[in-house]
Amino acid sequence: MSAAGRSAVLPASGLAEGSGVRWAGAEVAGRSVPTAGWVSSEAEQGRRAGRPSATARARAARVVVGGVGVDPLSEEEVVGWVARELAAGRGGRIVTPNVDICRAVRRDPGLAELVAGAELVVADGMPLVWGARLKGTPLPGRVTGADLIWSLSGMAARVGWPVYLLGGAPGVAEAAARELGSRWAGLDVCGVDAPPYGFDRTAAGRERVRRKVVAAGPALVFVGLGFPKQDLLIAELRRELPEAWFLGCGAAIGFAAGAVRRAPEWMRRGGLEWAHRLMTEPRRLARRYLVDDLPFAARLLAESVVRR
Repeated sequence: MSAAGRSAVLPASGLAEGSGVRWAGAEVAGRSVPTAGWVSSEAEQGRRAGRPSATARARAARVVVGGVGVDPLSEEEVVGWVARELAAGRGGRIVTPNVDICRAVRRDPGLAELVAGAELVVADGMPLVWGARLKGTPLPGRVTGADLIWSLSGMAARVGWPVYLLGGAPGVAEAAARELGSRWAGLDVCGVDAPPYGFDRTAAGRERVRRKVVAAGPALVFVGLGFPKQDLLIAELRRELPEAWFLGCGAAIGFAAGAVRRAPEWMRRGGLEWAHRLMTEPRRLARRYLVDDLPFAARLLAESVVRR
């Protein structure tokens, strides 16, 4: 959908007259959250005057923790940012690093560049939030793909932007689409896909996935294939769908479908979601969490204290 077409479906209520800005609200977690400036004459004037873009300004303000630059944004601010950019016809990528992603980025400069090049990078892991606080550069809080899939879908349903779900085992994306649609009336899920394991190893496999996404013409694409597979695919798709926004969301599609049980709220708040996942999938996650991630998280926190 073109930027002009998207602007046409903005809700009529809540628009400010004569301000040069369209104002509207996105419902996030059951409450109305303003997403000010979806279409801004001020932003256009800044572009013409050669001032830095909002993305460039945000990158300059990133908090470096665990070797990754993180945008100091709340979940509500991320939703508002994406809404404004979609309405202006500008797409982007959202990366939600956790300890495992930080560890991978530190080992591989190519992955570091991939993450740093995203329009939005927000902290999924609580150790990143703690580390930023210890450095004296606190973040607003944790912003997870598992939460953003719901809040961004709520914004999309309110405005009329189509979404696409890519990832999960066969049938999981369809179940997630039903659950999201039951929460957000009017949500347009324009397509789902569950690529077979190893699809990304061949050009033909990637091309099949790419064709389906491009043909659907989504405004928002939730890609749950795990890092870095999802993010490498998103980088390819961005070239085909420059006006769309992509969220690399890991297990979020499975969480939304109910196929994977998420940790209770108290465990999430306490930074123990990893322990819950370890209990539910010990064979797959034990080495990653206990041998690799825990020591890295300890070093991350120690470095944050030293660098305060």
